[in-house]
Amino acid sequence: MWNYIKEYLQIAVGILLASIGLKAFLLPNGFLDGGVTGIAILLSQQTGWDISILLLLFSIPFIIIGAFTVSKRIVLKSIVAIILLALAINLEAFSAVTEDKLLIAIFGGVFLGAGIGIAIRNGAVLDGSELLGLFVFNKYGISIGKTILVFNVILFIITAILVSVEVAMYSILAYMVTAKVIDLFIQGLENFIGLTIVSKNSKEIEEAITSQLGVGMTIFKGETGYGSSGKNEKMNIIQTVVNRIDINKILHVIEDIDSKAFVIEFDINKVHGGVLKRYLTKTPAPVLHQNSITKSTL
Repeated sequence: MWNYIKEYLQIAVGILLASIGLKAFLLPNGFLDGGVTGIAILLSQQTGWDISILLLLFSIPFIIIGAFTVSKRIVLKSIVAIILLALAINLEAFSAVTEDKLLIAIFGGVFLGAGIGIAIRNGAVLDGSELLGLFVFNKYGISIGKTILVFNVILFIITAILVSVEVAMYSILAYMVTAKVIDLFIQGLENFIGLTIVSKNSKEIEEAITSQLGVGMTIFKGETGYGSSGKNEKMNIIQTVVNRIDINKILHVIEDIDSKAFVIEFDINKVHGGVLKRYLTKTPAPVLHQNSITKSTL
């Protein structure tokens, strides 16, 4: 029960931050956000209708789409969150903090992104475009990011035509800041990168990574593919996860040992367990033993 209360309290904080970003920065200066909120802002500017009512009305189709895509719990939380955001926008009376357009776009995006990010981490969506992205991904396999990007490109083109190119450009800047801050809150400040390393000198690379970076790894028994040598041969394949801060260091380590090593980098959204070097905690650096290296046969 307490966990549910904490989730809704954090969602409330997210709604407060998002509404500050809108009411204290973007709305008083005619800037837009992306997604359903951006549509509501644009139509409100053009017609004079209440933005809170427009936000609720335009969110309904996306909530219906979400009902076929995500769990009922997420849909319920999102309905509550969107209603509370609409109320906060309607009731809050912030005066414009600054008239500097660059500061408006940046700090409006920061507050809005922080609010949306906190809400998403606690299972609620403040903007229906994310639900649309999930639906398209499940239906057609198109990534969520691409769907939202296309949605917002159309919105900002319409903004440039109906309002002005300058407002559209500042709105794009605000949206980019918002998106980056959302990623920051969802993924955290520590960003990890996964590496798959194929090399004839895998043993030396394994020892260097262990001693110089202090991270664990998994060793797979595999075979190289048919490359320029025209044949395949058995070798160990290393898979490890490192902090983005260490990515250049590990690439230099690999380069010094085997300049022809085949290395695949891929983004990691979240990591649990394992032997990882973290920079944002007071946990001492791990001391690696043989059991920090997992070996498997493909």
